[in-house]
Amino acid sequence: MQKNGRTKGLDKIDCRIIELLQRDGRMPNTDIARQLGVSESTVRVRVNRLIEEEYLQIVAISNPIRLGFELVGDIRIHVNIKKMDAILEELSRLKALWFIVCSTGNTDIVAEFVVQSMDELKELLYEKINKIDGVRSTETNIFMQFVKRRYDWGTALGKESQGRGRNNLEIERLSG
Repeated sequence: MQKNGRTKGLDKIDCRIIELLQRDGRMPNTDIARQLGVSESTVRVRVNRLIEEEYLQIVAISNPIRLGFELVGDIRIHVNIKKMDAILEELSRLKALWFIVCSTGNTDIVAEFVVQSMDELKELLYEKINKIDGVRSTETNIFMQFVKRRYDWGTALGKESQGRGRNNLEIERLSG
């Protein structure tokens, strides 16, 4: 699915498939095909490509608080930048961390966690994260309530009229 050694990019059909699946990840390919006026096999091939090229991930999104996890939150991690790659590798191995990003501002790394108890959080912070070579300090925020959790933001492609540019992403027709 690559042309000249690079990813082909997204076209309008790909963007509509993504938007529909963001609203309902269980939507059958036949329903998507009907709404877009294309064949089911076209949708199937495109969805597989979108997953393979990491434009899309189809998962069940659950509410960890309702599932019995006592503590959900984020950890702001301040690090020695020269050791960033090794720190990220270590953090990626920790099961309690489900989301890790490098960030700008006062924090170098933000990681979101899900744990079952204060003891588990204490172990995560004091025995694991703060013992990683290069971690200077951490700040922890506990989420009290999910107020808004939406995943249907669509794509940034072709939305200049809404104040969002293409950001150098190339929109191409997937014609072969």
